[in-house]
Parts: sequence; C-alpha cells; structure tokens
Amino acid sequence: MHWIKTLKYYLKSLGPGFIIASVVLGPGSITVSSRIGSEHGYAFLWVILLAAISMVIYTSMGSRFGVSNKDSILQSIAGNYGRWFSAVIGIAAFLAASSFQFGNNLGVGIAMEGITGVDERVWPLIFTPLAIVLLFWAKNLYKLLEKLMMVLVMVMIVAFFFNLVLTKPDVGEIAKGFVPSSFSFDSLDIIAALVGTTFVLHGALYQSYLAQKRGWKVGDIKKGLSDSYTGISLLALISVLIIITSASALYPNGITVNSAADMALQLEALFGSYAKVIFSIGLCSAAFSSLMVNAVMGGGLLADGLGLGSTMDEKMPKIFTTIALLMGMLIAVFFRGNIIYTLILAQASSILAVPLIAIGMFLILNNKKVMGKLKNNLWQNVLAVFGFLLISIMVYFMYGKIITYIQSLS
Repeated sequence: MHWIKTLKYYLKSLGPGFIIASVVLGPGSITVSSRIGSEHGYAFLWVILLAAISMVIYTSMGSRFGVSNKDSILQSIAGNYGRWFSAVIGIAAFLAASSFQFGNNLGVGIAMEGITGVDERVWPLIFTPLAIVLLFWAKNLYKLLEKLMMVLVMVMIVAFFFNLVLTKPDVGEIAKGFVPSSFSFDSLDIIAALVGTTFVLHGALYQSYLAQKRGWKVGDIKKGLSDSYTGISLLALISVLIIITSASALYPNGITVNSAADMALQLEALFGSYAKVIFSIGLCSAAFSSLMVNAVMGGGLLADGLGLGSTMDEKMPKIFTTIALLMGMLIAVFFRGNIIYTLILAQASSILAVPLIAIGMFLILNNKKVMGKLKNNLWQNVLAVFGFLLISIMVYFMYGKIITYIQSLS
C-alpha cells in the first residue's frame, strides 16, 4: 500500500505543470499534429522530442525562479534591466497568447458541433462568457484552474489513447520517426509548426508565477522540477499520440487532414461514430482549457510587464485577460477565409514574439544576485541557448511566410 500513498502524494504535488500543458495543447496544436501525421506519417516525431526538451529547460527555469524569489519574474527583470524590457516581454507574451485564442475558439466550436450537431459559430458565444464569469467570480481562480486542468488533461490523454489503440500502429515505424532523417530546408514550415505546438515560452515564463502561487520555496525545488517535467512530458505525449493516430490511420490511405473536424470525420469513417465522439471530447477539453488559461497567462503577463499587477486578484490582469478572451471570440465568430491554413500559421507565428522572452529568462536566471545557488549551470545554459537558437531559426523562417500571407489578403 506504500506505493498508493506515494502516488497520492505525487499527484497532490502536481498542478502548475498540468496548467502549462493544458494551455499549450489547444486545437491549433491538435490540427497541426493531425495534418502533419496524415501528410508525412511518423517522419517528424523527432521534432516533438527536441521541442519538448527545450520546453522542459525553460519551464524548469521558471520553476527555479518561482521557488527562490518573492518578486515576480517580470518585476525582477524590470528592477535589474529596466521597465521597458519587462514591458516589451509582457507585450510579446500577450501577442503570443492572443495568436492562440482564435484557434481555441474555433476548436471549441468544432468539437461541440461534433458532439451536439449545433453550428460551430454558436459555441464561442457561450464558452467565452463562461470563461469571463469564472475569471471574475471564482474565489480562488488558481485552485479552480489547477483542478479543472488536471481533469481536462487526463480526459485528453484517455480520449486520444483510445483513438490510437483503434489504429494499431507499427511500433518499428514509430521508432524510426524519432530519428531526424527527414530534415531539409523545404520542411522548415513543418518543423516550425510542430515546434510551436510544444515549445511555448510564455507558458514557461508563467511557470514561475504558478510556483509562487503554490507557495513553493527553495526547499520545494525538487517538487517544482518534478511538476515541470511531468507536465511537459504529458504535453509531448498527447502530441505524439495524435501524430501516430493520424499517421497510422490516415497516411496509408492517402487521406489528408484539413482541420481538426476533418480528423474526427476521418476517424468516424474508419472506426464508426463513437471514434468521432471520443475525438471531439478530447478536442473540446483541449480547446476550453487552452482558451481559459491562455488568456489568463497573456493578460497577467501583460499587466505585470507594464507594472499594473501580477496576480489575478488584481484589476488590470483581469481586464487584459477579458480583452484576450473577447478578441479570440470575435475573430472566430466573424472570420471568413482559409481556416486550416490560418490556424497552422497562427500556431507557428506564435513563436515570433518569444525570442525576447527567452532572452529575459536567460539573463535573470544567470543573475547570481537574483538566483543565488539556483542560477543556471553550464549544461542548463547550453540547452537554453539551443532552445533560443531553435526558436530564432523558426522566427526567421516564419517572418517571410507571414509577410507573404498578409500580402495575399490585401
């Protein structure tokens, strides 16, 4: 029975990692993973692994800051490097979060239409006000989010795992997919999109706030790091499950996924109506969890970066969060155009703002006056620089893509 007590203790110590996983894995991530699996099979599984390693490094950096400081990370950056720097990082984080909100609202609509048959454009008008009600009237928003996200992440894992079991994938081919044999400069758009599904730096930055809200101190560092590793591992696992499902069920039949709804329909064609319902439940869990927490992160980081409050108990973080929620809802309801391409572009373009976040985290985590013995060591810096270079290369590539796309709209 000792192992049961150990498991219960371990689960109770988790929370922030689940919140980070839930915000990163939204419908944009699911769409990208589904599309790439259906078009390229298992070939790009290795990208998820690299992105997950980078995300683990920066999330653990956020945890180490959170347990060792009373001030928030953006307050500390403002005090050491200037308010302008924290403000720019806050704005960058808000823009990165906002780029996800469109997809989150679309995902809620697509999933609920798959479950109920009611038009997808109705659901953002229901779920966004619900999220705003939770934001303003929940007595302890953090505890509510922690419990809700843990449930939703587990629902996602179960739903997508059942779909995977139905596909009976080839284990040998899966193993080959983790070997980077498919790299070429022509595939950088695929790699950028997949990196964007896992390596989300405003989430890693927010881990420091979650650790502080939990009340963790230096003595809890192992607990904080374990939470970070678990959350990002679950995030990577869900992305891998979706790619494998799409690669084994759709790729051999030459079926290309054009949306998350299309993924559900294709599974229904292969396995029956219950597969569509299971997938839609997983998609809805991903969409609503990401819709809620992503807006909280974006609004909270913008307010703190500007020096207007660092917790959801304060006025301005709630106002900025509400703006992010309403922006995503309005765009989803009134948008007309190529939804799937815009979703994938938004997913990849979210990385445009994040090199600044990486620089800010790197500087403050190497500041001995701030971090003391918990400042980055050599290997942590090596891996952090690798993550920064990965993001920077993707940003350089995506800049041209976005300019071209904007020009095509005019």
